Amino acid sequence: MLEKTERIMALDVGEKRIGVAVSDPLGITAQGIGVIERQNRTRDLDALRLLIDEHGVTSLLLGLPRNMNGTLGEKAREVQEFGELLAQELGMPVEYQDERLSTRAVEGTLIAADVRRSRRRRVIDKLAAVYILQGYLDRKAGNNK
Repeated sequence: MLEKTERIMALDVGEKRIGVAVSDPLGITAQGIGVIERQNRTRDLDALRLLIDEHGVTSLLLGLPRNMNGTLGEKAREVQEFGELLAQELGMPVEYQDERLSTRAVEGTLIAADVRRSRRRRVIDKLAAVYILQGYLDRKAGNNK
């Protein structure tokens, strides 16, 4: 029988939306589960709590939007502040994964698959969260792709 490991939830945090993905119970693959439309701190936290409970999440992974030279800019600091809030309010460990070019990579894939612009807008945040989480899982497993 396969042993269950931690369940990680990845967040692609934006100003308007939060893309959400979770790892499978074995920590091998990432699945997109949705997008949270940002409203306010309380509602954003409530939406995350529901998803965390529903999926049995044990830790959080936030995409960290580093500058191309690797430094942290204003957006990265905002994500870190949000991560600190999540750790405090939800009582969960929070880690960060470099997300440089994740949205661009996902958008390129969707364009290559001939997905219409209106549809891309609806799924890109969720798929960016999947991209971030899968990169983390691969790195953790030693499968640098």
